[in-house]
This record gives sequence, structure tokens and C-alpha cells, in this order.
Amino acid sequence: MIGKIVVSGISLILVVGVVIGVVAAVNRTSVSNTVENLTPHMKAVTQLCGPTDYKEACTQTLGAINSTDPKELIRAGILAISSSFTKSLNLSDDLVVKASGLPRTKLALEDCKTLLNDANEELQEILGKMKDINIKTLADQADDFRIYLSSLISYQELCMDGFDQENEMKSAMQKSTEFGNQLTDNVLNILSGISDVLRSFGLEIKLPGTNSRRLLQADGYPTWLSGPDRKLLAARDNGKLPPNAVVARDGSGQFKSINDAINSYPKGHKGRYVIYVKAGLYNEAVKVPKTHQNIYMYGDGPRHTIVTGKKSFASGVNTWNTASFVVEADGFICKSMGFQNTAGPDGHQAVALRVNSDMSVFHNCRMDGYQDTLLYQAKRQFYRNCVISGTIDFLFGYGAAVIQNSLIIVRKPNENQFNTVTADGRKEKGQNTGLVIHNCRIVPEAKLVPDRLTTRTYLGRPWKAHSRTVIMETQLGDFIQPEGWMPWAGSEFLDTLYYAEYSNRGPGANTARRIKWKTLHFLTRNDAQQFTVGTFLPGSRQWIAGAGAPFLVGFKR
Repeated sequence: MIGKIVVSGISLILVVGVVIGVVAAVNRTSVSNTVENLTPHMKAVTQLCGPTDYKEACTQTLGAINSTDPKELIRAGILAISSSFTKSLNLSDDLVVKASGLPRTKLALEDCKTLLNDANEELQEILGKMKDINIKTLADQADDFRIYLSSLISYQELCMDGFDQENEMKSAMQKSTEFGNQLTDNVLNILSGISDVLRSFGLEIKLPGTNSRRLLQADGYPTWLSGPDRKLLAARDNGKLPPNAVVARDGSGQFKSINDAINSYPKGHKGRYVIYVKAGLYNEAVKVPKTHQNIYMYGDGPRHTIVTGKKSFASGVNTWNTASFVVEADGFICKSMGFQNTAGPDGHQAVALRVNSDMSVFHNCRMDGYQDTLLYQAKRQFYRNCVISGTIDFLFGYGAAVIQNSLIIVRKPNENQFNTVTADGRKEKGQNTGLVIHNCRIVPEAKLVPDRLTTRTYLGRPWKAHSRTVIMETQLGDFIQPEGWMPWAGSEFLDTLYYAEYSNRGPGANTARRIKWKTLHFLTRNDAQQFTVGTFLPGSRQWIAGAGAPFLVGFKR
């Protein structure tokens, strides 16, 4: 994976817990009285910070704001995140000069500058979205804002994951970004419990229930897509929609390069911008910049229109920059294309596709690599009828992603290597992110079949503290280890992760010998409902409805 931070486990003594519980019970009344005796301002701060995990940071941050307006206090919390980003950015600037003799550290610091700057730009967009809305609208859109804020943590984690060695510079950046993560998690938890928070302010706001936040229309398409987009994806001939740009290596289109076609996107363009990429092998590092929103790109099939590259960590490039194809613009739709990274197992981390696009859809696409094939970097993503191959942690990221009705192929690794299908990077408990694999097949490639029972293959391992992965209604081959999941490093994260399985089938789905973690859950149908597309991907009322990829509203069976 991108990077590793080993944290020592701390044993908790039960007796201490009992004593704390008794003390808490005795003091509950006095604490309540203390809150009542606070100034109106500090009472508001205390109520708002109630659901947070980093209360001291929350109280210090909001206590400096002379207001009792919950919206203004939440905004102040976001401004504090911005201030933290600026300090981290300035720190990375200063440290780059000191890292001249440490090429990997210098590269990581330079990446930090880029990532933290991007994060700050997105944070300003969040503040802009808050500017003209009232507290009721903010509460109604809390899930959306949580997705936006969760993406900020992904930038900070990408920054830290670029360091490959422990040194003073990494420690300094770690301390700085950890504080930024804590501030972000505080706002995430405030928004998560916004109904109770506002009730404590005497504001009764009825928010939409789970059923009204369904991601799918009756026709089985996600609600975030418009009707025309839905029809476009469903049509076999792409709806005969005339493309705005045609790419062909043989010169029969307007462009020979996919990047050139993307750069033809008109400034201020509204609506869909359609790019047709004809069959061919495109050896170029493609990027859809965040200014080029709502691009619809389609090819002649995932085995005919292929974007390829071979950048890798082993060749001196940090993982997030190894991707052959990068999407940073929101609303991206892709159909019938392939993406690959040919660095091979010796390249170590080598990404085929990196996606940082909110409300993005990939339909009938293929992603081939070895380690770290697909990086679902941030925000809401949906993959349907795709083929994804790899070896170690090849489905990894920090976003909220659902992979449905797809073929997941585990490849043969190098000698003495194991395979892990997933490695989710959810860092903080307040993030509404994670990975759901639904109604898929996880199988070995032909080269792995002879050694499939001796080459260890696991469903995943916890990359970050609150790693969350759910696999349901999926066919699991006999090569999946009986334990199912493996640790990252010793007992790290085993008490905080969330792994779950529901109604899987096949020889690898037998849970009798699964690893005995209290954080591994075998869900009932009721519990699994929260991980169906219709409820797991938040803020869905204006999303996939037009994406045109067929999909399951609830369960397959």
C-alpha cells in the first residue's frame, strides 16, 4: 500500500473502566448543572461539541467564536480546518528545503504541498455552498456535506502516505495533519448527529428519512443521474448522441490524444460534454481536471479502447501519481473502456485508475493491474458490470464506493506474496465512507488456479483505523482463506475497523472458521440494508438517476 504507520496498542484495565463509570454516574447531575450555569455562548458550544470525539479541540475552536448560532459555529469549525491546512502547507514548504538529501521525503513533501492546496480549494467551495443556506437546509444536506468534508481527510492521508521512512520531517507533518483530521472529524460528527444537536438548541427540524434518500429510481438507475443520462447509458449505441469530440489513433477523429479531447472542453460549459474514444491502445497519462465537470466518455469496449501506463512506486513515483487514468472532475461517466497499469508485480504500487470524482459512474469498464489497481480516492463512486484485476490491496481508497455485478479477478503474485482484495482507508469514525462489494464474483485468474490453495488470498486487511468494507451476495471461490480477513500489522486497528459479510455464496463464503474479531460482523438482512446502494451512498436524490448503468436497488435475492 501507499504507506504504513505502526501504532502501539494500549491495554485497558477493566477495573479502571468500572471506576470511571461510577464516578461518571455520581457526577452526572453536577455536570448537568454546570452546563446550565454556562454563558449562552459556551452552552451552545458545549451542546454542539457533544457528539464529537475530540472535544477539547472542538471546545477550543468554537469557544473563540462569539455566537450562539449553530450554523455560524459549524462554519467556524470549517474555517478552523482551513487554518490548519494553511499551517500544514506552510510547514511542508519549509521542510522541502531541508529534505534535499532525502529524495523520497522531498517527493512526499512536494506532494503534500499539492494535496493540501487542493484540499484548501475544496474547503473554500464547501464554505461557498454554506453561504446562502439556512440551518434547515444545512441539516437536510448534512450527508452531502459529510461526503465533501470526508474527502478533505483523504488529501491529508495521501500526503502522509507518501512518506516511506520515519524521520523528523514526517513526524512534524504527521502531527500537523492529525490535528486537521481531528478538526474535520469533529464537524463530521456534528453533522452526523445534527437532528439531536439542533433539538438541544430548541430547533425541531424534520429531516428526510432513509426511504426518501433512495439512490435508485424505479427503473433501477441511481437517482443522481438525470433522465437523459440514464437513457444514454442504457442505450446499446450510446443513444446515437453526437459526441462533442472524437479521439482516434489512426487520425479518423478530431484528436489523436484523449488529453487533447479533454482539453477541448469549453470554458464555462454547461451540461454533458461527450467524448468518444475509438478502439486503440492509448499510452498516455490521462487526467480529467476538476474544472471539466460532467464529461461523458465512452469507447468501443473495455478490450478495444484501452488507456495504458506503467508508472510505479518502484520507478520512483509516489502511488497516487502512478495512475494511468485520473478523474478529478465531479459527475464523470465512463462506459465501455479499459484502464491498465503494466508495471507488473515488481512495480509494487502501480495504479490503473484513480477517481476523485463525486457522483461518478463506471459501466462496462475494465481495470487491470497488480498491486493497488483501483484507487477510489474520495467522494461517491459507483461501478457496475466491470472487471477489476489485481493482487495486493487492489481495491483501495478513502471514498464511498459501491462495486456491483462485477467480476473481481485475483492474479498470481510474486513468490512468497499473498493477495488481499481490499484495503479501505477510512481514517476517522465520522467519515461516511467505505467500500461495498455487492452481487459480484471473486475468482482466481487462470495462472493462479494451479496454486490457488497455496497462495494465500484474503478478502481484505484494514489499512486505516476505521477501515470499512462490506461484501454481500457475492460468489467467493475456494481460494479465499477460511479466516477471510487478515490484520494490517499485529493487532493494529482490530478494535476500530468495520468488516461485514452478508448472504455470500460459494466455497469461500463459509464463515465457520472466520477470524475472531469483534469488529467482523455477519449481518442480518435488516442490518445489511444500510449497505445497499440506495442507502449507503448519501445525498442521493440528485445523483445516479441518469447514469444509465442498470442496478440493484436492494438485494439480489
